[in-house]
Formats: sequence, structure tokens, C-alpha cells
Amino acid sequence: MENIIDILEKRGYIEQLTHEKEMKELFAKESVRFYIGIDPTADSMHIGHFVALMVASRLQKAGHKPIILMGGGTATIGDPSGKTDMRKMLTREVIDNNVKCIKKQAERFVSFEGENAAIIVNNADWLLDLNYIDFMRKIGTLFSVNKMLSAECYKARLETGLTFFEMGYMLLQSYDFLYLHDKYGCKMQIGGNDQWSNIIGGVELIRKVGAEDSYGLTFKLLTTAEGKKMGKTEKGALWLNPDRTSPYEFYQYWRNIGDTEVRKVLTLLTFLPDEEVDRLSSLKDEKINEAKKIAAYEITKLIHGEEEAKKAEDASNALFEGKGSLENMPTTKLENINISILDALILTNITTSKGQAKILITQGGVTLNDKKVEDINYMLSEKDFENGYAIIKKGKKTYHKLVK
Repeated sequence: MENIIDILEKRGYIEQLTHEKEMKELFAKESVRFYIGIDPTADSMHIGHFVALMVASRLQKAGHKPIILMGGGTATIGDPSGKTDMRKMLTREVIDNNVKCIKKQAERFVSFEGENAAIIVNNADWLLDLNYIDFMRKIGTLFSVNKMLSAECYKARLETGLTFFEMGYMLLQSYDFLYLHDKYGCKMQIGGNDQWSNIIGGVELIRKVGAEDSYGLTFKLLTTAEGKKMGKTEKGALWLNPDRTSPYEFYQYWRNIGDTEVRKVLTLLTFLPDEEVDRLSSLKDEKINEAKKIAAYEITKLIHGEEEAKKAEDASNALFEGKGSLENMPTTKLENINISILDALILTNITTSKGQAKILITQGGVTLNDKKVEDINYMLSEKDFENGYAIIKKGKKTYHKLVK
């Protein structure tokens, strides 16, 4: 049987790993407990987290055991990695609520039943009651400040200002790995490539206290052809919570990716076989759109379920190909149809302000029932709802249905 580490590498997930030879030998001979950490800084995960969950899912399917660590303790500090400013400090109440929400999402991606069932833990359970002096004597003495400051997660912050408070994040995340190693037999931490320094900290900490069975693996961040993080929209992040990003919006994001991003998306965010990924990725010109449709459907199905993926697909087909049902298009019910076009654009979240709406109309970017809107003071009326609804459109790809 092919080693799961080789499979992850072949699929394009792996960016860096420690002790490659020993790690492959370990994963070939036993079921390995590994963990992934998620700091609950919001009440939903976004698409960047999903890459990590795909890796966790693949490892579990290969017979290994996931630990989903909720950072209820570390979120009180905030990871400085990839940030130019200090993160907003959250209250305990907000963090606790975020933990509950994210737990529900994580449970959809890994199995919590069977011989290699996943478990969920919260580092607030062991970090919040730590004695500072004891912790620094036991853990702090094993870290070199000079080495820490050379880490990428800290170097980028030295010019803008790095607090001692934030420097403690690496110690706490490293301690998490040690705690999970001792309590649950956890032998590997996985995370995005921006977590490499923190993961190395944990691997080295465990080895310094006398154990040799700690390993780290980072996977590639989901980026566009230009190197920008994928999953950014005009409204912000592409969330996994349907209340933040609707299944239709989610589907449309993947339907509209660039041609050069198709292979990456199919390999990292779907379970399609390698040969099917190769076939779809090799399509050219107009045919590549079929690959994008399949990618959008498969990814939406994984996040929101097959029923919601089908609805999103039908709505997209109805809008862009004249087939399918308009029933599942993003819809807003109006209490009063006699509203201005500016208010309609804001109400549907197509724009966030009247100023933005005016610019969009002036540039010819808004249509109502397939007719270009030219008057920024246009008022909707009964004649716009002849079929019981009106379709408002921004550009070529953003649609919204208004109903009476």
C-alpha cells in the first residue's frame, strides 16, 4: 500500500516536513495520532481552514487518528503569524461561543466514530490554569529568544512592534503539542505553511524533554496564480458557515476561478481521483469551464452537502445558461417594493454603501431585469415585478432576486 505521506506529497499538499524518512516509516507501521489547531477568532472557519481539514480527512481515511484542537486558550493572545498588527483581543465569552460554532463545523469533516475516531479538545482546559512562574521555569528556559526572533512569524513584526505578550504564543502552541503528546500519544502536528515556526517549536520542545517521536508537517496555503490567498471576496473571507457565505455564493466563487487555478483547486479541495484531476485540468479554452463546474459542485458538496450543492448548481445554470431553476438564486423578500435602486443594491449586499452603488451605476455595471440602469435615482415599482420578482445584476456574475 502506498504511504499516506507519499500520497499527500503527490497530491500537492505538502510544503515542508520534519524527519521525512522516520515519519514515513512511522506512518507505514502504525496508526498515528496527529493534531491540527484552530484558533476560534471568529464563529466560523473559512476556506483556508478547509485545506487543513482535507489533510486531516485523508490521514484519517488512511487509518490515522485526528485530534482537533480548539484554541480557546491561545486565542486570548492571537497568533502573530502573517499579521502586521497585533490581533484584536477577544473576551472569554466571545471565544467560548466561537469554540462551540467551530466544533459543529469540524464534526462534518472528520469522523468521531470507529477505531480511529477523531477527538476534539480545547487548550483552554490546560492553558488557562497554568502557573506563570512554573511554566516559565519548565518551558521558557528551553526556548532561545535569539532563535525565536529569527522565525518568520516574528521577523515581519519587528519593524511595526512585537509585544512580549505575542511572543508567548509560540511557547503556548509548543506546549500544546507536548501536552497532547504526553496525554494522548500525539506524534505529529499539521498546519499551514505560515505555522512552520510554531510547529518546529513544538517538535523541538518534545525532543528536548527526552522523546524522539515528534514530527511536523505543513501544507501549501491556498493561493491564486498571483500568489494571493484564495478565498477573498468583495465581502471578505469565503466562510464555511452558510449564514456568512451562502452556498450559492460559495459555489459561484469556485465556478469563477482562473483557468490556471483549476488543477490546484481540484487536487487540494476534492477527493476526485488523480486521473480525473489530470483529465479535467488538461481541458482547454471553453471546455475548461466544465472542469470549473465540477470543482464548484464537488467543493460545495463537501462543505454544504449534496442538496445545497445541487441547488447552487441549478441556480447558476438558470442564470448563466438559461436552464435550471431560479428558485435557488440568492433572494430577498421586500416589505415594500417602492424602494430606490441604491437601497436595493445595499439591501441585497451587492454594494455596501450608496456611494459605491452610485459609482457602479454610473459605470454601467447594474442591470434590472436585463435592462441597464442609468439613473442613480431610479425607483423600483410594480412594473419591475411583472412575474412576481425582479432580477438585479452587477456585472456579469453577481445576481440577486427581489420578490414581493
